[in-house]
Amino acid sequence: MSEVLIAAATATIILGAVVAFTLFSGKSFVGLSNYMSLQTRNRQALDILTRDIRNSVALLEYATNRIVLQRFDGQRITIYWNPQTGVVTRSVSGQEQVLLTDCDYLLFRIYQRNPLPGKYDFYPATNLNGAYDPLLCKLIDITWRCSKPVLGQKLQSESILTAKIVLRN
Repeated sequence: MSEVLIAAATATIILGAVVAFTLFSGKSFVGLSNYMSLQTRNRQALDILTRDIRNSVALLEYATNRIVLQRFDGQRITIYWNPQTGVVTRSVSGQEQVLLTDCDYLLFRIYQRNPLPGKYDFYPATNLNGAYDPLLCKLIDITWRCSKPVLGQKLQSESILTAKIVLRN
């Protein structure tokens, strides 16, 4: 009888360890898969944004969550983040394309091309009154963060993704 109790206790301990290892491995696999998915989407969105900004001749409109660019052919490109839905869209000639979903934070900032002396920063694209002026913009700084709920927890793709892109005009 005592052999049965010892065997049952040993089997319970081993089974508990296997279940704990399986749960930990499954959560790690789902988290890694989520990270890879978000990184792929971030990279694709950044490639499209970089192409659009670098091929633009001017920034026409600016807000912290929306920019309107003008291409060489005269078409306008609007990039907009909706904080309520978490969706970043790109619109060209009335056709919309979703660049990112589950975007928790996005911020556009505009600068002149000239760097500040002794710093890794640039002069803001402001006029003499201190207001942002899209016509002075030569560099656009984009910062965003995406996340996705996994097993009841919100996991981030990265702490923050940032890119400074220069207009080639």
